[in-house]
Amino acid sequence: MKGVFVIIDGVADKPCSALRGKTPLEYAKTPNLDELAEKSRIDYCYTVKEGVAPESSPAIVSLLGSDTNFVPRGPLEARGVGVKLKNGDLAFRCNFATIDNLDDLNILDRRAGRTLTTAEAKILAKAVNERVNLPFKFKFYPSIQHRGVLVIRGGFSDNISNVDPAYEGGMVSSRSGMKVASSEPLDDEDDSKLSAELINSFTRQSFRVLEKHPINIARAKKGLAPANIILSRDAGSSPIRLEKLKGKWMGLGYMPLEIGICESAGMSVYKFKYPELKGKDVYSNLYEGLEEAIKKAKRMLELHKNKYDYFYIHFKETDVPGHDGRVLDKVKMIEKLDKKFFFYLKKIIENARLIVTADHSTPCALKAHSADPVPVLIYPSNLKSKHRFIEKDSLKGKKLYGRNLLKSTLFSE
Repeated sequence: MKGVFVIIDGVADKPCSALRGKTPLEYAKTPNLDELAEKSRIDYCYTVKEGVAPESSPAIVSLLGSDTNFVPRGPLEARGVGVKLKNGDLAFRCNFATIDNLDDLNILDRRAGRTLTTAEAKILAKAVNERVNLPFKFKFYPSIQHRGVLVIRGGFSDNISNVDPAYEGGMVSSRSGMKVASSEPLDDEDDSKLSAELINSFTRQSFRVLEKHPINIARAKKGLAPANIILSRDAGSSPIRLEKLKGKWMGLGYMPLEIGICESAGMSVYKFKYPELKGKDVYSNLYEGLEEAIKKAKRMLELHKNKYDYFYIHFKETDVPGHDGRVLDKVKMIEKLDKKFFFYLKKIIENARLIVTADHSTPCALKAHSADPVPVLIYPSNLKSKHRFIEKDSLKGKKLYGRNLLKSTLFSE
């Protein structure tokens, strides 16, 4: 094993009043990360470029050394759920969401309250696939909880805007208000106009199918947000091939995006099935998922550390409390990672290199991604550091950019 690259999703933050002016990383008790930091360099990184609040997909792609031009998320997620695309097929990342009605199109929750179970999603997806009528072959694939992928087969353009207003072109959207957007062609080509018409039709039809579905009637009786529309974003019309990384890699894969990125970058993927949400206790499921991800990451390293040069480990859960504004849960997850993962990692890292960072900042106060740089821990370093892996200490270090991070750290001689 030559190196380990760890991304803690959305872990970077801003000072929080609930934490006496500290960030979750700064407030959390992290003795193992602190010990690693003493033997490391602590720098800061703009994962895509300065002034950009990136979506996860372009940030991760950039951190893995590929072009920072927008790589559409749709085909990456399609690959992550096992769908093979041909050139011209149109793929979208989707969310089951909650709106008020088709006249006002106000988005009440982009993720249907995060309480949609995978089992419910499969039933709703079946109804959508059977009852939505498009003039081209299509299929909607539910993945985990509120997440899904839509693929429309044919010869289409992906040069269209998103229906989901939260992101545009891989960045936090500048659109005002939270209403379902109408997808628009971004050029005058007929195939772009057709693509926009198709996804707008699918969106409206999905509401008509889902609004009165028995699953949503039952959810309403329980006081849960109905999953009454499917919002799409980040269209792509061809398979993604990322730049191949130096050496032999294995990545931990349990979310469709990360699986798709790993495979597109030529990595072997150590997959496991994410624990299903069974009730409405979303955070109980998140903690169970984090425990399982830590367990599988350790198992992957134990089984394969002598077979691969490099390992990519991405922990997704820390991003969610940032979006939900749940400061103490973010702290608790950071402490769990420190106690159960970094305690193990510091014992086995030996002469290998270690990079720890985030794909973007998700401040609890904003409940969204921000353009702030993220801290980077680069181990080992001959310079004895008194800094921690926290935002303010990282700003005393060197400015880095995502595209060049691995080249200047993990792969440097």
